Amino acid sequence: MLKTTSLLLTAALSAASLLGSLSIAQAGQASYVVDVHSGQALEASNQDELNYPASLTKMMTLYLAFEALHGGKLKWDQKLTMSANAEGKEPFKLAVGVGRKVTVREAVEGIVVLSANDAAVAIGEQLGGTEDAFGKMMTDKAHKLGMSNTVFKNASGLPDPEQVTTARDMATLGVALMRDFPEEFKLFSMRGIKFRGMKLRGHNNLMYRYAGADGIKTGYTDASGYNLVTSATRGGRRVVGVVMGEKTAEIRDDKMASLLDTYLAQAATTATVSTDAAKQSSAN
Repeated sequence: MLKTTSLLLTAALSAASLLGSLSIAQAGQASYVVDVHSGQALEASNQDELNYPASLTKMMTLYLAFEALHGGKLKWDQKLTMSANAEGKEPFKLAVGVGRKVTVREAVEGIVVLSANDAAVAIGEQLGGTEDAFGKMMTDKAHKLGMSNTVFKNASGLPDPEQVTTARDMATLGVALMRDFPEEFKLFSMRGIKFRGMKLRGHNNLMYRYAGADGIKTGYTDASGYNLVTSATRGGRRVVGVVMGEKTAEIRDDKMASLLDTYLAQAATTATVSTDAAKQSSAN
């Protein structure tokens, strides 16, 4: 009886602990801006609070895909077969059908531009064998990159109560993508793709309205709110910004634009002052 009571108590405590940790992860507003070159945090608000990443998760799927391409485990023209699991991931997908194939390039571009869930799962299953195993690979890589508060459970970012991250961690991942895969990072500037005769436009609207922005990823679920990771450059400064937990895509985009204006304008002003000082010194 004592043993049974002990087991029940342990189970109850474990459940309470789990529920407690999950209650922390919510669509709380958070933001973070980092200077890519210096590593200096320029903006930090609730940057270490747990939130759900939604499709920001695909940044890690792409990181591991780029790593596999460099390591020879994937090739750009390699064919990936869409499983029933991949095909069932709504709402955004390439929708080629169960058993049909896409190339790695089509999958990567589909993720970057369309946030295609089926493409993300196809890559995850190819690299991990199963999506669950790939989730463990994603988490291991996250921790190696210094994303200590992040847990990934799937390749797409579709809802899972255990899949959590922070604004700081997503900025870390954005910088890592840029640093470790500079050529592949250029793909994040794509505004559309042509997929099997169809011209498809991306839905990262900030790229269409903000000069100097080059991606990186949008995200939304009911639980996460509207998320965005963006890289932008002006006046010699390059930053990665993260906005999480906003109520609408418009509010999210406006907030990111405001943050970029603040910190990139500072860089432009500093660059102008430095140039003027150099001219003055030369004249003297």
